[in-house]
Amino acid sequence: MGALSQRQRIRIAVFGAGAWGTALAQTFSAAHEVCLWGREADNIETMRRERENKLFLPGIALRPELKFSADFSQTTAGADLHLIATPLAGLRETVHALRDLQQSSPSVPLIWVCKGLEADSGKLPHEIIAEEMGEGAACGLLTGPSFAAEVARGLPTAITLASSSPGFATDWVHKLHQPRFRIYANDDIIGCETGGALKNVFAIAAGVSDGMGYGLNARAAIITRGLAETARLAGALGGRHETLMGLSGMGDLILTSTGDLSRNRQVGLALAAGKTLPDILAGLGHVAEGVSTAREAARLSRRLGVDMPICTGVDALLHGGVSPHEAVKQLLARDPKQEWWRA
Repeated sequence: MGALSQRQRIRIAVFGAGAWGTALAQTFSAAHEVCLWGREADNIETMRRERENKLFLPGIALRPELKFSADFSQTTAGADLHLIATPLAGLRETVHALRDLQQSSPSVPLIWVCKGLEADSGKLPHEIIAEEMGEGAACGLLTGPSFAAEVARGLPTAITLASSSPGFATDWVHKLHQPRFRIYANDDIIGCETGGALKNVFAIAAGVSDGMGYGLNARAAIITRGLAETARLAGALGGRHETLMGLSGMGDLILTSTGDLSRNRQVGLALAAGKTLPDILAGLGHVAEGVSTAREAARLSRRLGVDMPICTGVDALLHGGVSPHEAVKQLLARDPKQEWWRA
């Protein structure tokens, strides 16, 4: 019997009953005891009764072992791991609530899966965690190229678990890794978070390009130059460039920019078709993190002096009243540059 088959079952509390939270709860319930928490009691009861998340993962039968709750404190009771799968806008509130519950008890390890930059503050998720839980909390990030619907169906997926504590990452990779859900440890949490945040912005750009009929060459240019912008920002923040060549950088960027299951790509396609951003977001039914992240990334690039023309162009398109045609025109009018150079 292999090491993976000998793992001890643990109790995982998953917070956030959207597509990604449900997919992870479904996946981990194959080997562990999992309780999925959602804010809407009616939706949670429907999921419990019908074994399906019709709002966010329609057509996927949920495992009979998976438990559901709309009671926050009940969900945390006895948990060995807290996994936060809310949108980024809900991360601070959720961590704050967990901190309040744990004031008189030992801290439970925490993993989050949300991606982006916090609106107004521009903070990465790990910075929010540190503010709410304090430095040194046992925590990490699960990120990488992964569409929720494919994960929930058990299709092969490879992602990264990043933590500033290599021991934490290695330990939880061993506990959570599954044959069709492969997890790789990484200690560059800044690089991984930057890749996960910015890939949504460049997926919007790729969607606009495809929707305007600019072809596969243009899409490839957006992906590769977007990766260069991401590496520059990650380096300025303290991340490592090589991290962006892996799952949480290049892998996630390629998937989100090319796959039609990508919500951010769909935003770009709809913008190219002439739809307004409020109408697009109203009809999407899910959060497209790239919309708010574009604004914060553009602000961050200006503050740090990092050249990010595609990101800045997407921000102007989303929030500055610039049309898709004008945004492309401004990018094409830029002076020639070197592709890569050593500092």
